[in-house]
Amino acid sequence: MADKGTLAKLLETVKAEVGTIEGPKDNETKYGAFTKANFLPWCGSFIMWTANQAGVKVPNTVYTPGGVAAFKKMKKWMPASATAKPQPGWVTYFDFPGGADIDHVGWMIKDNGDGTCVCIEGNTSAEGRKGSQANGGEVAVRTRAYAKNKKGLLITIAGWGMIDYPDAAPVAGKPLEEKKAELAEVAKKQGAEVPAVKLLKPFKVGAKGPSVKKVQEGLGINADGDFGPGTEAAVKAFQKKESLPITGIVDEETFRRVSMK
Repeated sequence: MADKGTLAKLLETVKAEVGTIEGPKDNETKYGAFTKANFLPWCGSFIMWTANQAGVKVPNTVYTPGGVAAFKKMKKWMPASATAKPQPGWVTYFDFPGGADIDHVGWMIKDNGDGTCVCIEGNTSAEGRKGSQANGGEVAVRTRAYAKNKKGLLITIAGWGMIDYPDAAPVAGKPLEEKKAELAEVAKKQGAEVPAVKLLKPFKVGAKGPSVKKVQEGLGINADGDFGPGTEAAVKAFQKKESLPITGIVDEETFRRVSMK
């Protein structure tokens, strides 16, 4: 079982709720009972309940525009765009056609790297099932779009509320020293050794040297210190597995995670 306050705990908690259906009355859920907003549309209540169960802090509101406003005030808002790099565990806000500007919310689970991502949402309808996207009555896994994509999905994601987790990649712009302190605290609680985190210049195909060799060793491939196409493919596979941006370039976070293997 994952520690509270971590991304692992949040994802564990959220995934366990998939398939939950409201009832017996319309919009009746344990999520609404928790937020004292029972019998009302409950996507925001789902966010607050799961966050509370996982020990994760989110804005204290079930009102979706209010959640966006709170993240913006904290300077933790990322608008959707073709260059966005959403991370697992971020709060995802939606703008569906014909509704309010922000009319739905869910959890970001995985960026597919193609302008779409996997979300788990409360009060929606399951993939392929008829029903409201923003008031569908169940917890379901959905693939949503934040940019133009080959899947042909309509862009419905407005943006994300960014949350920092001690066991996940740092939010863009977060100081390395702050991230190292968080890692140290988690490691201390778990009785583990704090992994070394080094600030380094990203490197890619064509690079050579001990840093390349260290990455190759962490990936379990031939460690010759020469960053070739084979190493690039292994890096991309690792980044995909770790839900990192799939670039084939070893940046600071990729290097840190490989070093922990």
